[in-house]
Amino acid sequence: MRLSTFKTIVFSVLFLVNSSIVSASEKKEGDNDKKFDPKEMIMHHVKDAHEFHLWDWNGKSVSIPLPIILWTDNGLTTFMSSAFHHDDSGKEVVEKDGTKFVKFHEKIYQLNDGENAAVFDEKHNLINASKPLDFSITRNVFMMWVSVIVLLLIFFSAARSYKKSENNVPSGIGSFVEPLVVFVRDEIARPMIGEHKYKRYMPYLLTIFFFIWINNIFGLIPVLNGANLSGNIAFTLTLALFTFIITTVSGNKNYWKHIFWMPGVPIPMKIFLMPIEIIGMFTKPISLMIRLFANITAGHIIILALMSLIFIFKSVAIAPVSVAFSLFITVIEIVVTAIQAYIFTILSALYFGMATEEAHH
Repeated sequence: MRLSTFKTIVFSVLFLVNSSIVSASEKKEGDNDKKFDPKEMIMHHVKDAHEFHLWDWNGKSVSIPLPIILWTDNGLTTFMSSAFHHDDSGKEVVEKDGTKFVKFHEKIYQLNDGENAAVFDEKHNLINASKPLDFSITRNVFMMWVSVIVLLLIFFSAARSYKKSENNVPSGIGSFVEPLVVFVRDEIARPMIGEHKYKRYMPYLLTIFFFIWINNIFGLIPVLNGANLSGNIAFTLTLALFTFIITTVSGNKNYWKHIFWMPGVPIPMKIFLMPIEIIGMFTKPISLMIRLFANITAGHIIILALMSLIFIFKSVAIAPVSVAFSLFITVIEIVVTAIQAYIFTILSALYFGMATEEAHH
C-alpha cells in the first residue's frame, strides 16, 4: 500500500472519528444528566437523512440542505430541509402553503388541522400528526444520482478512448475499466450462464457490479456522513427484485419443470419437493437483499461502536485503541465494497444460468 493511500485512509478515519465525537458531545452538552446512548448515535449515522451534516462550528451545525417534496391533502408542497434548522425531535414546526410540518427521527409529519405543536404519548409516538407522501431528495437518493453520473462519465470516457485508439487498445480510464469488464464476462457470466447465452445478460451484470461497487465506495467517504445507499434495505430490495424478474422471465421449460414436477424422482417425492422449490424461488432474491444490506451496514455499525467506547468508558486513553481498530475495520471495508458487488453479481448470474439451463440427456 502506497504511503499516500495510507495517509488518505488515516485522514478519512480520523474525520469519521471527529464527526462521531462531535455528534456524541452535542448530546451530552444538551443534557448533562442523560447518559451517552451508543445505539442512538449509531442509528443516527447509518440511517438516511434529509441533509448532509458536515460538522459543527461554534455550536451551530454546518449542513448541506436537500429539497423536501411532499404530497399532502392540499397538494404538492416543497421546501428545503434547512427550514427545520437541523431539528429532528419534532419541536421545530414549519408552515408551508397553510400546512404545518415537523420532522421526527428523519421522517416528515403533517400536523392535524388546528394543531400548532407536536404531541407525543408515553411511548414517544406522535399522536396529532399523519405522514404525507414523501418524495424528498434524501442524501441516499442524491448519492444514487451522483453515482449514476459518475458511472456514465467513466464509461463514456472509456468508450471515447477506444474510438481514439488505432488498435482498439484503450488508454486512460479505459485501461482501468477493460480488465473489470473482462473479469465480469470471463469469470462470472460465461461460467455461470454458459457460452451461448451469457451475452444477453452482460448489460445487467455489468450495471449491478459497477453500480453496487461505486455506491459502496461512496458509503466509506466520511464527508458524505453516512450516505450509504447499499445500507438501505429499499435499495437492495429493488436490485434483488430486478434479478428475480429477469430470472423468472428467462426461465425455460426445463427450469419450470424442475420446480413444479421434479424429473427423475417418484411421484410422492415430486409432490413433496414442489412447495419447497416454489419457496426457494422467493428465498433466493430475499437472501440477495439481506446479504448486501447486512454486510455493508455491519461495517459501519462496527466502526461507530468502536468509537463509542471512548464515551462509554469516559476516557481519552481508550481513543488510540478505538482509532486503531476502526482503521483496521475501515481497511477491511474497502475490500468488502468490491467483494459484495462481486457476490451479488455472481449469484445473479448463477440464477440466470439455472433458469436457462437445458435438460441433460
